[in-house]
Amino acid sequence: MTLVHPFVPGSRWLMVHLVLLGALTHSIMVWSTHFTQALLKTAPGLDDRRVQARRLLLLLVGTAVTLVGVPTGWWPVTVVGASLVTVAVAWHGVQLWRRLRVALPGRFRITVRYYLAAAVCLPVGATLGATLALGLGDPLHGRFLLAHVAVNVLGWVGLTVTGTLLTLWPTMLRTPIGPAAERRATEALPLLVASLSLLVVAGVAGVRLLALLALTGYAVALLWWASAALAPVRKAPPREFAPASVGLSLLWWLGGIVVVLVRLARSGTWGEFTTGFGTVSAILVVGFAGQLLPGALSYLVPSVLGGGKTVVRAGQRWFDRFGTARLVTVNLGLLLCLLPVPSWVRVLVSGLVLLALAAFVPLMVGGILASVRARREVAEAQARGERPAGARPAPGLAAGAPDRMPSVWSGGQLVTALSALVLAVSVGVVLDPAAAGLGGGTGTVSGGRTAVEPTGRTTTVQVRALDMRFEPSSVEVPAGDRLVVELVNEDPTTVHDLQLLDERTPRLAPGESATLDLGVVGESVEGWCTIVGHRQMGMTFDVVVTGGTDAGPAGPGSATGAAGGTGSAGAGTAYPSRATPSLDPDAVVAAPVDPVLAPLTDERVHRLTLEVEEVELEVAPGVTQTRWTFGGQVPGPTLHGRVGDVFEITLVNDGSIGHSIDFHAGALAPDRPMRTIAPGESLVYRFTATRAGIWMYHCSTMPMSSHIAAGMHGAVVIEPEEGLPEVDREYVLVQSEVYLATGTGQGEVEAAEVDADAVAAERPAFVTFNGIANQYDQHPMAARVGERVRIWVLDAGPSRASSFHVVGGQFDTVYAEGAYLLGPRAEGSGAQTLGLQAAQGGFVELTFPEAGHYPAVSHVMVDAERGAHAVVAVTG
Repeated sequence: MTLVHPFVPGSRWLMVHLVLLGALTHSIMVWSTHFTQALLKTAPGLDDRRVQARRLLLLLVGTAVTLVGVPTGWWPVTVVGASLVTVAVAWHGVQLWRRLRVALPGRFRITVRYYLAAAVCLPVGATLGATLALGLGDPLHGRFLLAHVAVNVLGWVGLTVTGTLLTLWPTMLRTPIGPAAERRATEALPLLVASLSLLVVAGVAGVRLLALLALTGYAVALLWWASAALAPVRKAPPREFAPASVGLSLLWWLGGIVVVLVRLARSGTWGEFTTGFGTVSAILVVGFAGQLLPGALSYLVPSVLGGGKTVVRAGQRWFDRFGTARLVTVNLGLLLCLLPVPSWVRVLVSGLVLLALAAFVPLMVGGILASVRARREVAEAQARGERPAGARPAPGLAAGAPDRMPSVWSGGQLVTALSALVLAVSVGVVLDPAAAGLGGGTGTVSGGRTAVEPTGRTTTVQVRALDMRFEPSSVEVPAGDRLVVELVNEDPTTVHDLQLLDERTPRLAPGESATLDLGVVGESVEGWCTIVGHRQMGMTFDVVVTGGTDAGPAGPGSATGAAGGTGSAGAGTAYPSRATPSLDPDAVVAAPVDPVLAPLTDERVHRLTLEVEEVELEVAPGVTQTRWTFGGQVPGPTLHGRVGDVFEITLVNDGSIGHSIDFHAGALAPDRPMRTIAPGESLVYRFTATRAGIWMYHCSTMPMSSHIAAGMHGAVVIEPEEGLPEVDREYVLVQSEVYLATGTGQGEVEAAEVDADAVAAERPAFVTFNGIANQYDQHPMAARVGERVRIWVLDAGPSRASSFHVVGGQFDTVYAEGAYLLGPRAEGSGAQTLGLQAAQGGFVELTFPEAGHYPAVSHVMVDAERGAHAVVAVTG
């Protein structure tokens, strides 16, 4: 998932939950059962392996369903997955309680009580997680996020870890359990549970001061528990990979709690608290969970496989391989990634960290195979009457563990790991020296940067993208400072990015963040979101350099301000002298859109799935553009029904930014069905058609003009319940405008997204019928002399009006916006045009008196010349 995350919706959430909900929760279920049985020594039949296997299968299914439901936005699926996980963990807790109730008194029963408290936490956390999946806005999102993280990470995971390490930690260090350990664990548990409960309540209620006090109480209780764990470390410092990895994970865990405390204390709002929460996620997932699980399993797997010291040591040696290199790479690499380093440095170093973590999997397989081989060799020796050294199992919870293994620490591996990290940092700096502040002290820096003497200081600003604006919208930077912008997308419905000079963040999904390192800055500059239309809506960000000779922010027509973003020409772009680019006269429309209206059926409930897709489509003969579509076509599928019909439309956003849908054919509150959904999400829009006419549907995400112009529109034809008079042929023409990204005055045309500046200036390159200019000149609509033809016309805009006219024809029926303007089938009277404003529609009927080719045009003649032109080929 780490490798493919740029292409997967919700990848950040998946990376976190694959580790915490997937790997770690499964491990907790397995090992807390194992340790409970080892401590309490209850009858094996009380909770046999078959029952345990059913619980694990239920957990596996619930986890898989949840991992599908949240990224896809299928909330009912998420609820089902969370419910299955809850049932599995609750069942696990009941079985632990049954064991504790029937067990004889003994030492370390407090560990099982930690497990019971942890088992109560996960159902609460799953409920909070399912609530978050609804897409809560601020401040609810921040409050529920704190409660969710607290009850899952500090409760379900944290209480299990503290309970287990009471006995496992000194066992891993191969020292006796301290005399105060059990007492301090017993004393810490009530404060841990009380603080955690208070923290969840304070988070949901939004009382930050109470949340601060609760989290501080949890940290104090944790330190009290940890004080007893320090004694074994003083007696026997970690010599093997397992205790070293676990010990370092605990330090990251404490560090993560401190970071959350600081964020709670410094944040003015809950929205600020969630800004850049990726730092906390990285600490908890990579530093804590990513090291805890391999560390614990490196000791437990060979020990539980058993077979005596010889067998255990054979497996253990595999788990300890490259231990120093792995530990140094993970911990020092994670620390580097959390610092404001250039983006290339972060990419390369995080790759090394991932490699070091992933190395555990082949080493685990090698360790298991080595244990199997060693067991076979021991058995063969015993069959020969020999007794291998160390074959007798050692006592204790992890029977068979060796008394002492060779130290994992290696000076050579330390040098290798440090060298690899230094190389990654060096390559990252070479790839982007300006981001590292190495642009030099004289001359002109590439990318439009003005030369300035570096101060050696770094200005870091945290910026939120929300509601078509950046907060803050500007920053003052002393000339010569290095500027680092930490951008987080807090818009729950769509993606955003930020371009400054020649640097641009990736497109960030809701909740994602990125760092933009501009290096040393010497001039003011304007930045913007490059998503189509967002800059025009006001998503700009000014860098104001102070203390230098710069006069102020670079305007959009300046060298730095004119650099266009994806799909949006800069405001200073010079448009070609012709509104319509020159077309190849020999070009042929390869895939014309069928204009025939599909006949009515007896179906009264119409179900349709519309997938938002970004597709390169023809917009004129020989000209293509990246279109945003409903169902891969422009216009979207034409829906045909009658008054009283029910339409159930499932919108699936497979695009790269947020989208929505608005059906004019239905009347209902827009809050839920017309909401913008993020990439990967879906919604169901259900309405009943109560009035006849031709109605528009379109994306209503802002800026609406750009989304409609990009192709996100279609028609719904609703006939009266008794139907319309029969005709011989029936066509649908949807007029719309095409705004192409253009060059700098040469007239070249790019297959890029819609040009939002051209939309705002109402300078279309083409005006089309059914999405392709002049397509029905090459592929005419057909009719015969004397046939009655009905032509439905919808003006989808987004801005231009239409005056529909058939050259050589006269209309005897004109219907517009729910009423007949002429007819039906008037005798002695006629009409020449059907005038429509944007989003209006109607139909005309006519018969053709003789064979020939009848042009159908918008009589706004400049638009007919831009492509709103068709031909009806009439035969005898």
